[in-house]
Amino acid sequence: MENKFIISKFVPSKTNRMKKILAFAGSNSSTSINKQLAKYASSLLKDVDVNLIDLNDFKAPLFGVDLESELDEAPESAHRLLNLIKESDGIVLSLAEHNGVYATVFKNLFDWMTRIEGNFLFKKPMLLMATSPGARGGQTVLTIAEARFPWHDGNIVATYSLPSFDANFENGKITNEELNKELLEQVEKLQKAL
Repeated sequence: MENKFIISKFVPSKTNRMKKILAFAGSNSSTSINKQLAKYASSLLKDVDVNLIDLNDFKAPLFGVDLESELDEAPESAHRLLNLIKESDGIVLSLAEHNGVYATVFKNLFDWMTRIEGNFLFKKPMLLMATSPGARGGQTVLTIAEARFPWHDGNIVATYSLPSFDANFENGKITNEELNKELLEQVEKLQKAL
């Protein structure tokens, strides 16, 4: 009896495609230390396509209910950022801390996006980080975000705080071996959740 082989065209499944990571800082500083940390952390992920964005490319008027009632819809920039989150498989976000809370640029986009889609984080696995020049490394804003994001379908699978940025980060990477090891452990948690 003759064996017959059927040759079919391989169609990659969703699980075979390269995962998309959205990486950004909650800052609009042109020299953002949080953007540097987000860039470094996302570079440690394996077999992913990283889209490192700058919130300066997502300008939006200052949110207020009066302005919202005047506009037909939320600003196009908030829709664009929301779509990038929706299309990603995971998020690397490093929050700047201004007076103990989110930087205004992030909070403003956060407010606009929640008016479009309340659960704007879509349960995407997230590495949530913060850094600052100080010894606490943005711990206050990190704590606020850890409490708030789950209310918007945030799926925080890993967190990391880098203290004393200037003393521990140079030439695009963390120089303190112990702190770098801690980050690698958190990156691995995100990698497994993708």
